[in-house]
Amino acid sequence: MTDILTLVFRTFIPQTGLTKDFKLICPSKTNCSTLVVGDHSISRSLLLLAAVTAASELGMKVLFFTQTQIQSLPVSLQNCFPNLSPDSLKKIKFSYPRTVEELLQQVACLHESASTPPTPPSLIIVDRLEGYLRGPGGGSHTGFHQGEQSCAAHVSALLCDTAAFLTQVLEQRASSSAPCRVIASFQAEPEVGHGGGEPSAPDPVLAVLDRYFQVRCTLDRDRSYGATAAGLQEVWHIFLSGTGITEAACAEGGEDKHPGVAQEWQLAIFPNGSMEFTLV
Repeated sequence: MTDILTLVFRTFIPQTGLTKDFKLICPSKTNCSTLVVGDHSISRSLLLLAAVTAASELGMKVLFFTQTQIQSLPVSLQNCFPNLSPDSLKKIKFSYPRTVEELLQQVACLHESASTPPTPPSLIIVDRLEGYLRGPGGGSHTGFHQGEQSCAAHVSALLCDTAAFLTQVLEQRASSSAPCRVIASFQAEPEVGHGGGEPSAPDPVLAVLDRYFQVRCTLDRDRSYGATAAGLQEVWHIFLSGTGITEAACAEGGEDKHPGVAQEWQLAIFPNGSMEFTLV
């Protein structure tokens, strides 16, 4: 959820970077899903940052779905967490469904396993949704297989329904980790124009996902000369948008309805792999 992402940003903000009044977004029972949209190379790092931060800083159990085996944390993340406790990593469970059918089955099984100990996860992460939604020819220029929009709706609905169910379980067990959040990443198809000066068509699958994920976290790489001249390996702009952004900022009783939350951040990646977030 956005409260997890903003905690990540705040954790890795430089001492001189916090120049504005900053508030975390409170988790809401009805607003616990965030879609990270952008290049998978940076979105995966952001998902792993969220997983490790949630486990180490908040003590949350995390379930991380991905098609790619993760043998160890990337060097960049190891630099971010030099004193990371092995017990924190034990709170993160990596699962490797290969197809969308396997993903749906494993997510659905969370409804059954939640009725027995141990405590269910309070953060579900899905890496590269497009990898599950694409058919066998997903690497070709034809993009998603037929029926991809209904498939995206099915996966999204199950994820949100499962998060709502696990929230009830966590609350019944008086867990401080409630509610259960969902964060997924998605790399949209490049927008293609139809010629004749017509505007390019947006990704139809992304439009479906936006109906289920209340917050979108868009990653946009800064390729300007200024970013290169600053001696940085990469600079990314991070934009938070969607209906969930207008949820109450953290306040006593959760009744502060002012949407005074950070909506734009900048991520600087240094040559040694270290990362810094700056509130824009």
